[in-house]
Amino acid sequence: MSASLAALRPNRSKDLRQLAEEHLQHDLSQQDRDLLKRAGGKVTTHTGIASLVGVGLGVYFAFRLRAMRVAYFNAFRAMEKPVEIRFADGRTEPIPDISAKLSPSRWGDAATYFFFSVGGLFLGGEIGLLTGTASASRTITKDPGSRERIEKAFKNYRIDVLKREIQQLQGKSRFEEFFTSSS
Repeated sequence: MSASLAALRPNRSKDLRQLAEEHLQHDLSQQDRDLLKRAGGKVTTHTGIASLVGVGLGVYFAFRLRAMRVAYFNAFRAMEKPVEIRFADGRTEPIPDISAKLSPSRWGDAATYFFFSVGGLFLGGEIGLLTGTASASRTITKDPGSRERIEKAFKNYRIDVLKREIQQLQGKSRFEEFFTSSS
């Protein structure tokens, strides 16, 4: 029950990292480990470059949007606008000038640049992750012998992780301890 909240989840990453290192050392040759490092480097490189390109495109599109907003505002400000309304009974009411309220602001520009940059970073990062993963997959699957050894090591790792989870589940849970200690 408490594992559903991230703050209350036990820190298992250290144990899992150690288990993965053991499988890397025992199940794979140095050539296979180098191949995995190269593949991981490709994912990192693709993600980093695509993220930078995404941020650049986000800033560029924010700049273009700002220029369009300024052009529209200048066109709105320059066009002839009515200054009063004349009713059928003869009375007239002045129309307030709202040009100052429609002008582009620094806060609006800052928000545009921020959200377009974050959107570009997200989109670029995700595309880079996809292309990097595809490139890494091609690197790993190029040699059938290495691919087979890596798949076997990964399966053995997953088996060990599942065995540890089974052991934890078979042990007394905190929920059971709570009700047995309060009775």
